Amino acid sequence: MNNSGAFTKLRPLSLLRQLSNCSDSTCLQALSNSVSWSIYLEQGKITYATHSVEPFDRLERHLRRLSHQIPLLTSEVRVQLRLMFEPDLHNQLIEHNSNSISHPPEYQAISWLVSQQHLHSTQAAMLVQELVKEVIESFLLIKEGTYQLTEPLKRMPKNCRLDVEKILECCQIGLQNWQAFVPQISSPYQRPYLLINSKLEEKDLPNLQPHLTNWMKGFSLRHLAVILNQDEIQLAGNLYPYIVNGAIILHEPDPPFDRLPKIFEQRCLRRATPELFSKSITDLVHSKEKLNITLNSYAVISEENIVPVQRLPEISAPPKANFQEPTISNNINPASQRVTAATVTAEKVHKIVSVDDSRTILKEISYFLENENFSVVTINDPIKAALSIIRHKPDLILLDLNMVGIDGYELCRIIRNNSIFKRTPIIFVTGNKGIVDQVKARLVGASGYLTKPFSRTELLKIVFMHLT
Repeated sequence: MNNSGAFTKLRPLSLLRQLSNCSDSTCLQALSNSVSWSIYLEQGKITYATHSVEPFDRLERHLRRLSHQIPLLTSEVRVQLRLMFEPDLHNQLIEHNSNSISHPPEYQAISWLVSQQHLHSTQAAMLVQELVKEVIESFLLIKEGTYQLTEPLKRMPKNCRLDVEKILECCQIGLQNWQAFVPQISSPYQRPYLLINSKLEEKDLPNLQPHLTNWMKGFSLRHLAVILNQDEIQLAGNLYPYIVNGAIILHEPDPPFDRLPKIFEQRCLRRATPELFSKSITDLVHSKEKLNITLNSYAVISEENIVPVQRLPEISAPPKANFQEPTISNNINPASQRVTAATVTAEKVHKIVSVDDSRTILKEISYFLENENFSVVTINDPIKAALSIIRHKPDLILLDLNMVGIDGYELCRIIRNNSIFKRTPIIFVTGNKGIVDQVKARLVGASGYLTKPFSRTELLKIVFMHLT
């Protein structure tokens, strides 16, 4: 087959099926709408897949899900992982423009988790499987673009080998499930907002619970599902009646998620009806159970090393066409805690302190966060910042690195010396993210970086990592 081409001539589904018949190791690189996909195959099996839109956000979401069963995957470990392996924007651009095919940084991070015994090799294989499925789902939605086949310069340590046909079957069913909500929902990265106005009565908003309504302020459906520890399709199905009747509005995905292909009907996918939707959920569970994964802990895979993967959690079908009054389950059952149109308030979820001697930066941070239901305290005098922080006791601190009078490193050290703030996330807001800066940041106890200039999406990503 050709080593390059356009999807108008060879569809993604056909391309992957052809590659499953190849015996060589190869990397399929695809480009569409400024998004690049990389799918690694060995002897016709998928060993990993990634795309260029926020790969560490994707890894963080799946690690968060695993952390409910794996106590060693603490928030501190996940933060350390990103500080060590997540490239900054400059390095991402260099890597994207490079012709060399090396291990993706997030794959290196997974390898580190196994080497440090935060993950067992079997757990790492389950993690890779879920990451691959999410990436392949978006890949199958590409309408046109270019591709090339390259040989990886380095042999990747293999956590698993995934059967292409079974992965495709699982992904197609997943896309059919999402298509049941088209056209109201066109992307899992759309952002739901609860709309309260005089035209809505209490009966229009039954049983929405505070934990969901608090977080329905800028986070996407996909991120909300992780915050609530729910299945994405279940969450979408629960919210769907409110979206249809106008009680919830969906904003378009924030950049860069807006560049990913939308969930529209493809000729390679069947249109999902409510009846098919219910059936396909059951099929999805069966497909997960049948998914053939061979595992290995950083060695050549052989038949003796095959280990069965734990059964994936079952997914029950969301409501059919005749939707019942949905309930968002998060272990809060008392009726007195449920939210109706009459009881929804602008309750603030977390308090965030931002310290910067630039009033422009402070206004930008306030605008981004206060609109998303966070309480924001801005401090533009770094000398007085420590006392103000002690008085406000924030849940997260944004700290400018280069300030007149006292720099961010020294202020971070002072804050960390107070026992109240031993575990409070402290994020440096800076234009510098070199190796020396990273080492100094870790020495004084910083939790991460927000690189200037930053977008609302990047700011919310910090909140998602540390506060949700």
